[in-house]
Amino acid sequence: MTTTAPAITDTTTIDWIARARRVGETLRPEVADRDRSGEISLAAFDLLRESGLSAALVPAEFGGGGVSHREMGEILRELGRHDPSTAVAFAMHTHLVAAQVWRHNHGIDAAPLFAKVVAGAILVSTGASDWVGSNGRAERVEGGYRVHARKAPASGCEAGTVLVTSVRWDDAPDGPQVLHCAIPFAAEGVRIERTWDTMGLRATGSHTVVLEDVFVPDAAVSLARPATVWPPLLNVVLGAAMPLVMAAYLGIADGAVDLATASAAGRSDAPTVQLAGEMATAHTTAGDLVDAMFAASENLHFANTDQYASRTLSRKTAAADALVHTVRLAIETAGGLGYSRDCELEMRYRDVHGCLFHPLPRAKQTHFTGRVLLGQSPIG
Repeated sequence: MTTTAPAITDTTTIDWIARARRVGETLRPEVADRDRSGEISLAAFDLLRESGLSAALVPAEFGGGGVSHREMGEILRELGRHDPSTAVAFAMHTHLVAAQVWRHNHGIDAAPLFAKVVAGAILVSTGASDWVGSNGRAERVEGGYRVHARKAPASGCEAGTVLVTSVRWDDAPDGPQVLHCAIPFAAEGVRIERTWDTMGLRATGSHTVVLEDVFVPDAAVSLARPATVWPPLLNVVLGAAMPLVMAAYLGIADGAVDLATASAAGRSDAPTVQLAGEMATAHTTAGDLVDAMFAASENLHFANTDQYASRTLSRKTAAADALVHTVRLAIETAGGLGYSRDCELEMRYRDVHGCLFHPLPRAKQTHFTGRVLLGQSPIG
């Protein structure tokens, strides 16, 4: 059930990080239980709506919070300190909003989606599994398409209002196409299969969304493009999304560093001091890389180029390595306690590995970057 978000009337006096902290502190007592059960917190998404955080990135003139790209990253980072799964699942919603802000900044009308978000909609992305060629099957019918697909992972789908997805249309007159569309979760033929069972981020609710003969009207299709050619749209998505996603993981690492530092307080033996220094160095490196991603985004005014996407992905890979290294060193700094499931560090170590699998994983990223460097299409 969608709860309508409150109107945001004065964005100049809101301390958004304090709001995120209050939400995170409210959620924190249940985090360990949800890590064990694998259940997403639907109440968390209600809080994100009620606090205005779900619409914080929507420009103020459309009724949102008007925060910057970087400020939205700080919100996600703060949430990651408290509730890793909710922070990462929420990043999937915010990155879709960010892509629409980019469109707005470049003179493209995004008002209809902004209105939905301000009214309380939670957007769910399937982009990680769709990528260039997408999947599923679309059939042309009068007034639109009938689509059939399985989309996984779809983080936050149980809390979702609108599925932002794509479906392959192999029978298009000019050759295989990919249709980008938005589908309400309330539409006939949409259902969720609970398939998410993982090492970490167990409470993101990243299950499979099944589309069975779902009617998608022409008006819901935002783009039809060739299925085998690199689409400039993905440069926008990567530039909007990756800084936000990695900010949530940076928050996971922040929490790990805090825990390890508290655990090692008062210890002055050389190995502990050495490990603490290495941890701080990795943590600083990760933070600097995420900061560089936001700086390069120019508050969602960046140029839509393959080169920009390539740099973003390169920084994402380097940041992911530094984040995983940070949390591993946090466990070593804390000692054997960090290996126990009674210690939150163990959960954070599992959770932070999720950053490795967002677009693009290392091997695909280096291939992408190498092709762009050599003047080729990113795919081939």
